[in-house]
Amino acid sequence: MSDTRVFVTSALAAAVAIGAAFWWYSHETQRPLSTEDGPGPNLVIEVAGEANGTVVIDLMPDVAPKHVAQITELARIGAYNNVVFHRVIDGFMAQTGDVQHGRAGEDLSLAGTGKSDLPDIPAEFSDLPFRRGTVGMARAGQPDSANSQFFIMYQPGDFLNGQYTVVGNVISGMDVVDAIKKGDPDLNGAVVDPDRMVRVTVVE
Repeated sequence: MSDTRVFVTSALAAAVAIGAAFWWYSHETQRPLSTEDGPGPNLVIEVAGEANGTVVIDLMPDVAPKHVAQITELARIGAYNNVVFHRVIDGFMAQTGDVQHGRAGEDLSLAGTGKSDLPDIPAEFSDLPFRRGTVGMARAGQPDSANSQFFIMYQPGDFLNGQYTVVGNVISGMDVVDAIKKGDPDLNGAVVDPDRMVRVTVVE
């Protein structure tokens, strides 16, 4: 075999290997952490608007016990009911949970800046990656500033790994999450007439 044929064959083999590796990486990172119901409580969210349906999140108290305790308490007292998805960026994430300034039917001009009456939560960063369906806690600049807001990932976001607290993952209703009304990318995902969480409950 000539040197040219060896080079071409090697180049084709390398291209196939790179393509296969890229496919495997893309395929694996698109998968949620798990679609099975774990031992933790489930957050059940009834969504209405452009999206209509139920989203079930398997919470992970073994990974982020303080965050999960706060989320479940807010759900139990009805604080999340009628709160909008105020920031939704196509291909990135859908954010909600501003119980102070994010209630549907009220002035939403400050949506995304508020929190609950409960104290902020110390960071509980882990080695779990942010994949499609991962649920993370939103925070301000300080790591220990998460409170009530959370977001659901549309696509992997490795740049968030170890920087934001993972609290769970969607095990049912990701199609509903996909349908949530998207915001304006030029306005950091701010949504006009946003979809809302009609009712949020906890199932142990």
